[in-house]
Amino acid sequence: MIDQGLEHRSAAVTEMPDELRHDVRMLGKLLGQVLAEQGGEDLLADVERLRKAVIAARRGEISADVITEMVAAWDIERAVQVARAFTCYFHLANLAEEHYRIRTLRERDAEGRVQRESMAQAVHELGHERLAQLLEGLELHPVLTAHPTEARRRAVVTAIQRISGQLTEYNAPGRGASERADNKRRLLEEIDLLWRTAQLRSTKLDPLDEVRTAMAAFDETLFRTVPQVYRALDAALDPGTGTRPPQARPFIRYGSWIGGDRDGNPNVTARVTRETIQIQSEHVLAALETACSRIARTLTAAATLAPASAELKTALAATVAAHPEVVSELATRSPREPHRQWLLFVAARIAATQRRDLDLAYRSPAELLADLRLAQESLAASAPRQAYGELQHLIWQVETFGFHLAELEVRQHSQVHAAALEEVRAGGELSERTEEVLATIRVIGWIQERFGVTACSRYVVSFTRSADDVAAVYELARSALGERAPVLDVVPLFESGEDLANSPRVLSGMLEIPQIQERLAATGRRMEIMLGYSDSAKELGPAAATLRLYEAQEELTAWAAEHDVKLRMFHGRGGALGRGGGPANRAVLAQAPGSVAGRFKVTEQGEVIFARYGHVAIARRHLEQVTNAVLLASSPTVGARTAAAAERFRGLAEQVAVASEQAYRALTEAPGFPEWFGLVSPLEEIGTLRLGSRPARRGLGAPRSLDDLRAIPWVFAWAQTRVNLPGWYGLGAGLASVGSLDELRAAYAEWPLFNAMLDNAEMSLAKTDRSIAKRYLALGGREDFSRQVLEEYDRTRDLVLRVTGHTRLLENRKVLSRAVQLRDPYVDALSHLQLRALRALRTGNPSEEERDRLSTLLLLSVNGVAAGLQNTG
Repeated sequence: MIDQGLEHRSAAVTEMPDELRHDVRMLGKLLGQVLAEQGGEDLLADVERLRKAVIAARRGEISADVITEMVAAWDIERAVQVARAFTCYFHLANLAEEHYRIRTLRERDAEGRVQRESMAQAVHELGHERLAQLLEGLELHPVLTAHPTEARRRAVVTAIQRISGQLTEYNAPGRGASERADNKRRLLEEIDLLWRTAQLRSTKLDPLDEVRTAMAAFDETLFRTVPQVYRALDAALDPGTGTRPPQARPFIRYGSWIGGDRDGNPNVTARVTRETIQIQSEHVLAALETACSRIARTLTAAATLAPASAELKTALAATVAAHPEVVSELATRSPREPHRQWLLFVAARIAATQRRDLDLAYRSPAELLADLRLAQESLAASAPRQAYGELQHLIWQVETFGFHLAELEVRQHSQVHAAALEEVRAGGELSERTEEVLATIRVIGWIQERFGVTACSRYVVSFTRSADDVAAVYELARSALGERAPVLDVVPLFESGEDLANSPRVLSGMLEIPQIQERLAATGRRMEIMLGYSDSAKELGPAAATLRLYEAQEELTAWAAEHDVKLRMFHGRGGALGRGGGPANRAVLAQAPGSVAGRFKVTEQGEVIFARYGHVAIARRHLEQVTNAVLLASSPTVGARTAAAAERFRGLAEQVAVASEQAYRALTEAPGFPEWFGLVSPLEEIGTLRLGSRPARRGLGAPRSLDDLRAIPWVFAWAQTRVNLPGWYGLGAGLASVGSLDELRAAYAEWPLFNAMLDNAEMSLAKTDRSIAKRYLALGGREDFSRQVLEEYDRTRDLVLRVTGHTRLLENRKVLSRAVQLRDPYVDALSHLQLRALRALRTGNPSEEERDRLSTLLLLSVNGVAAGLQNTG
């Protein structure tokens, strides 16, 4: 299907590496074979006609009107089949690129050089003395969130994973001809199944579906990746890793909002939160038991060659007395192998913990760690490689994941607390919603009793406007459980521009709350706050939000120093650029000096979870890059350099922020804009895609203002129109307000924040297609809005190129440029199919039956464009 026509691409695409070109062509040919077999040669011919037409349109050889007529001539069923074909192609192209990236990472690793943006590079740059101080407080805290989990169905993801496995085997070196032929047959079989798998969900996800989806990332990737990251740091710190006690301590802590975030999601209840932590515990205990059993089975060192320590002998003897039936069987299976016997017993205790056998179960992860360290200390005397090899990995895994896997965080809106507190104080009958708030607090108490305080203590309050919003949670906790109220670290979330500006005042008020004072005393004066990127960007525009968030971080850092508080800022960044997304390591380096201080907590949202944690090699690289950035951003040298740049360009930043926000608000707050946005985009239809359990908007009906609309559908809908407005709109006006191009270029060269802001905008502009965007905008019947958007696009694109010095978008990012340009024509094909459906739904008068068929076409195209752009929200 896609093996021809590569010659039309620009220089960035013709540089496609041979290995990647081979995989894309082979997978495309196999998909073409499946199309011909299942839909007939005429389906393949129609797909090829559209493919060649969109390529010709990009070359300027034909008008896009020709494509509109071609697509309109097909009946709906044929259009649906063509949309499915292009969507399947994107899944396969994404897979081929992922495989090429993994091969590239492994080849670079094999070269033996210190890799850029690695932990070894941070060690080399910072030096051991300074690094030792940073490592003491180093903490990386990714928090998985579920809105949305994926545009793709889990069945589609699983099908792609099976194809991935076959592609890995096909490309493995040393394969014989017959083995390759069989792999190719299996590839064809799996691609055939991908084609036959429904792309759209037939039922809406519930929160526990989202929990189980996230568990797949843990089972397949995270559990194995985390000790590899620690091992890489340990190796970088000092030679001899694996033969000595580790110098790297565990610094990664995962959190999760999945099953805990109830802000605007009535489907997340106290029962769901309780079941979530139980599911998490089942998965981590199963993983720990499997790992411990595997290590125990292979630890066949005889007592004469690896004698047990006196402490281990005593422990084994005590175990014989306490659990004779268990230990006698282990002794029979592993005679004169004391370390093997001990670890098999430990594995049996982990299994008992999972099934809640109280006679044998561990009461806490600390008990398990004590038993593992007993074996490690015994082995260290005679078999250090066995002590500090795989056994150390297991110890790191217990230290990182405990028995709860990830800290479950609860989030609720401040207005819900205010209404609940009013009812509680009134003393009358409580509403169902208030009962649910109190039930949630009781579940937090139960989680802490069962799994410990670290399993669930953070309570995030959305739209925190004052210290009273924080105090309300503590008062509700007392109402729910009295003196048995759980330990709570209430985290204020500042989202709007006004809230960001007022955040230091709110924190000062929080210091007067007795429960906050108790927590500060108990934690060494540690406090956490959260900064919301999504809603601030939707309110202020991307440029103004970026600059206001930076300004807020500067002020909060100064406040923390003044009040002797160790402040950790939790960054609520979305996956898309319009929601604070972009490369995580560059985002860390762009933070305000002193705001990182060795600690970085950030949300991992939507498709980002599987993009970053879908494969062990990619997950390890991501975690290494972010750790590298946290270490460098925390060093005095980097901080001083960033502070100097921020001070020099403070006036310029304020000018850009003011002008960009004015331009953005002039569009988004104009009368009729929300209604126009609903007409030009598939906003209404996205809500039926069943992306997640959370409603797409806060109210019912069409959005009356942007306040009614959540940030995810806002960004997702603009991506579908090929406008990507939330990623760049207003930046052009902001740059234009600065009189000196030289000053803008200096800011881009010297200030990491400004550099990252323009590079992210450039990426968003590169995914924008002006000619197709114009067709979507025309559906709204407001020429003034369309002209406003397109003029700002032209201005932003021109100024970004002039400031960066690039002759074309993404000129200095060859890999990304190649990916975007490779996909663009095929995204165009789906956009034309989507436009046909959208135009008929908006301006036609279809029957109910025809409306259903058009909606199917529209949603399939939405799914395909998301796969092609690799972006939902």
